[in-house]
Amino acid sequence: MNSSDRTPADLLRSALAADPACPFVTYYDDATGERVELSVATFANWVAKTSNLLQDGLSAEPGDRLALLLPAHWQTAVWLVACSSVGVVADVGGDPSGADLVVAGPGSFDAGLACGGERIALSLQPLGRRFVTPPEGYADYAVEVPSQPDRFAPYVPVDPDAPALAVTGADTELTGSLIVDRARTDAADLGLAAGARLLSGRLFDDWDGLSAGLYAPLAAGASVVLCRHLDRLSQEGLAQRIESERVTHRVE
Repeated sequence: MNSSDRTPADLLRSALAADPACPFVTYYDDATGERVELSVATFANWVAKTSNLLQDGLSAEPGDRLALLLPAHWQTAVWLVACSSVGVVADVGGDPSGADLVVAGPGSFDAGLACGGERIALSLQPLGRRFVTPPEGYADYAVEVPSQPDRFAPYVPVDPDAPALAVTGADTELTGSLIVDRARTDAADLGLAAGARLLSGRLFDDWDGLSAGLYAPLAAGASVVLCRHLDRLSQEGLAQRIESERVTHRVE
């Protein structure tokens, strides 16, 4: 990645310029058997559409706070980078009552109603399927995002020194530049380099999980095999996955 990158959105742009066809996120849900693989280009397209939804569809502005009530999932990673692209603070597991917007998944819809602003619901079903009937009080992400433009440009340049991420385990809210700095440090500590593939079974409820599942591989030009409910996989199944996915590094 480029030394001038100062936000996660910058890191994604550099990854896209380097090798758009390279796998970036391979997602497994071992409770359902789901597997999704996104190249850098496909991931970036989802981020662009979601960023446009935030900026234009939801009228989000830099400094707004978004309560992100989602598990470790490829769509969560998309929302995290989209928030960085717009300048919105992603408050992972944050209090909806103090947020300007909320993005919620199954199990969090009731809690998300405490947000007085826009509310977006994700089904987290395979292939990003729509709800048959969206939860009351929410718009369906799978309905809203497909029509959004494939390219994104913020109306206001994002300040890399402004708050960007609130998460358990961080002493303070992290700015975009601090996210990048910490991600680079974590990537070095894990031994990640361009082309590496990191398997992570960590949750997205603290910095370590978010870094392993998104930020550190992005900073290194590597890719991640993101596994939800990994504890349901047998040791034999795990060994087969490591071999089939050409995993070079692993954290759990």
